[in-house]
Amino acid sequence: MTGAMAGATSVSPTSRQIWARSRGVLLVLGILIVAGFVIAVVRSGDEHGRLDPRSADPTGSRAVAELLKARGVSTRVVTTLDEATAAAGPDTTLLVVTPDLLTGRQQDALRTAMDPSGGRTVLVAPGPPSVGTLAPGVTADRPAPVSARDPQCAFPAARRAGSVDIGGERYATDETAGTDACYLSDGLPSLLRINDPADGDTVLLGSPDLLYNERLAKEGNASLALQLLGSRPHLVWYLPSPSDGSAAGDDATGDDRGEAAGESGIGGLIPSGWLWGTLQLAFAALLAAVWRARRLGPLVTERLPVAVRASESTEGRARLYRKANARDRAASALRQATRTRLAPLLGVSAADAHSPDALLPAVSAHLHDGDRDLRALLFGPAPADDAALIRLADQLDALEREVRTS
Repeated sequence: MTGAMAGATSVSPTSRQIWARSRGVLLVLGILIVAGFVIAVVRSGDEHGRLDPRSADPTGSRAVAELLKARGVSTRVVTTLDEATAAAGPDTTLLVVTPDLLTGRQQDALRTAMDPSGGRTVLVAPGPPSVGTLAPGVTADRPAPVSARDPQCAFPAARRAGSVDIGGERYATDETAGTDACYLSDGLPSLLRINDPADGDTVLLGSPDLLYNERLAKEGNASLALQLLGSRPHLVWYLPSPSDGSAAGDDATGDDRGEAAGESGIGGLIPSGWLWGTLQLAFAALLAAVWRARRLGPLVTERLPVAVRASESTEGRARLYRKANARDRAASALRQATRTRLAPLLGVSAADAHSPDALLPAVSAHLHDGDRDLRALLFGPAPADDAALIRLADQLDALEREVRTS
């Protein structure tokens, strides 16, 4: 076949076909996204995160906040260092959740505000990255498992609470005057209270478990939590946030503080359920891609298992050509079939049936009307539309009839 013939039809799907195939999947994904957003909005009032006094989750702390409210203690949640330091005072308890998230500069600023405040500061599970700054002279030892432990100290709040669920970080200090070391594990306390210069105190709580909703009703957890957090009329609940502007510009890269903050960065704020949901959606998308691409490799010719009438096969192929707008392929098939049938009638060999130089002179010699453009008819370009394709088919039929009767 010469260069006058139409080129091969592209088998790439059109934009309309891609949309028709993918709109179902896109619709399902859209519904899932909207449903997830609605559920998140509806439940956002109850789920705020771990150790959040607004959260009703098992690891939230709403139960503590409600009990304190019933005792007349107001609870204010803050997420920036400026708010926390501004609220410090003799009638205020400052609870700092996960102090290890604070940068070195933030820890220094917090300690500067703690010293003259005259209030109580409760540090929840401060580890090596923060304990040396927030509680000078204190070191954190290897953590101990959380379990029910007895006070073993003279601190009145601990003696009244009795056994509580505590463990985690353990603390050591050389200062014994003005300190209370309670809930010992291998000789080191999981709760350490230190008197501050301005008639205040700092309490280091080795683990946060006794503040959880799910553990508050066990042992003496509620009693100790209420005594530690309710000794002043106001409670400031400080939840350090990675978006706090006070952390900007702090050169803490590579030290223990930076590593601790990295481990509890933005990834730790994403609920585990959303991570699992995203993984499942990705797996479903992979399965859908494999299903849509199940026919791998080029098309091959194979023998049909049943006999199909020629008219049905022709009609089916014509519908496929029409669906794909493959007028060039259809025109090429019609012209090739006509040339194949004309060649033996004109004495042209099968090898030269598709050569214009061999076939066209033989056709012209058998026709009375020599004004027709036989080259355009038998070897011309693809029709521009369906009507032109139908005219081409009619002209090819008329040409073949004329050759047969000449």
